[in-house]
Amino acid sequence: MQELPNLSELSHSEKDGLIRSLRSMLGSQAKQITVLQSQVADLQAKLNKNSRNSSKPPSSDGLKKPAPKSLRVAGKKPNGGQNGHTGSTLRQATQPDKIVVHGIPDQCQACHQELPFAYVVASRQVFDLPVLQFEVTEHHAMQAICHCGHVHTAEFPAGVNAAVQYGPRAQAAMVHLNQNHAVSVQRTAALMEDLFGLPVSQATVLKAAMTSADILQPTVDAIGQAAVNADVLHADETGLRVAKKLHWLHVLATDTLTWMGCHPKRGGEAFDALALLGQFKGVLVHDGWLPYKALACQHALCNAHHLRELTYLLEELDQAWAGDMIELLTHANHLDNLNCADGHSPKYSSRKYQADVRELRDLYEAILAQAQTDNPVVPSIGKRGRPKQSKATNLIGRLFEYADDVWRFMTRPDVPFTNNLAEQTVRMPKVKQKVSGCFRTLSGAQAYCVVRSYCATMQKQGANVFESLVAAFKGAPHQPCFG
Repeated sequence: MQELPNLSELSHSEKDGLIRSLRSMLGSQAKQITVLQSQVADLQAKLNKNSRNSSKPPSSDGLKKPAPKSLRVAGKKPNGGQNGHTGSTLRQATQPDKIVVHGIPDQCQACHQELPFAYVVASRQVFDLPVLQFEVTEHHAMQAICHCGHVHTAEFPAGVNAAVQYGPRAQAAMVHLNQNHAVSVQRTAALMEDLFGLPVSQATVLKAAMTSADILQPTVDAIGQAAVNADVLHADETGLRVAKKLHWLHVLATDTLTWMGCHPKRGGEAFDALALLGQFKGVLVHDGWLPYKALACQHALCNAHHLRELTYLLEELDQAWAGDMIELLTHANHLDNLNCADGHSPKYSSRKYQADVRELRDLYEAILAQAQTDNPVVPSIGKRGRPKQSKATNLIGRLFEYADDVWRFMTRPDVPFTNNLAEQTVRMPKVKQKVSGCFRTLSGAQAYCVVRSYCATMQKQGANVFESLVAAFKGAPHQPCFG
């Protein structure tokens, strides 16, 4: 530390110079403290981010998972199954496959007289699986030689091409486990032997996946084309490790269709290469990522993302307006659900509903005006480029600039409040990546996209996914409804 001078030995001019020097030093230190405080606040804010108040995935929470806190209003719905939910309670079958009769003695245990006719007093049913065991079908091709010398040889059925091979049900089971349910290749081979007594190699599992992808590719192409012809389409993307490099899984989803594609790029270049989104002219629901906004269609922003960001501003930065906006958006969603409770409700065009929408929109703009007052934009001071803004300022600007896209769910009855449909679509691929670590080849990743697109679509449409895969290996895959 620098030793202070003896003030009694200094002249007035030297004292004035010392004061000016100290003032300059204090001003410099004050600026440095301000910068350091800002950096500490930014670092602390990053540490406080989790899956509940940001777009970070739940897997990033680690062992410090936040306590569950739903944005739903308590008391709106009773506990348990809701009206219209079919349920899955196990009930007795009207036509059991097998009946086992448990008889009684021929004579009474009390008086030893012969008992009269016995009757069924109660019945209980046990639902179980039969013993699972593979079966081998041997095909014999007959041949006969006519007296004239002409040779007649029977042909094997279509698909029976080798001396020994796996049938369509065995291959469908491998693909169903490995590709659709994210079971690893090694464990799929083990399950085939444990469940069916059929030993298979890991290479066989991989070959079945590639074969099914080749068969299903035309169907999945038709699924993608049908998706971009829809009125409302959900889109999202997520990172995928392929051949030790970062690739991107792109998904398109509707209520009945699912399409997936893999590309090394994330934005416009991938959109052009995959050649689907450029054709879309309806309402695209997404998370607000800039390349989506460049597409020539209408847009609807995911309000689940907004609610998470607003939760962060309210809880971590104490922004009161964020709480008001959360309450407003949540109430608007509830009002929209009531209005469309029975589908495209005729109440949608009612004057009362339209007046409610205008009132909520006015309140939305008033909350944003107050937010802009509380969070002024940082002005540019002679530096190139735009100055860095706070997270609150950036969110306010987005909510203000794209207000029509934020409120699209209130002006179109077929547009939902969130982009959950697309986000749910990427969950199973993320599970698949966690299980396998990565895709070793691009062709393997593309095959997975094809198979998973088909399986997810058939599941949405209520089809039996396993039987659909069996039909595919028989050469006639079941086709989904593209309308």
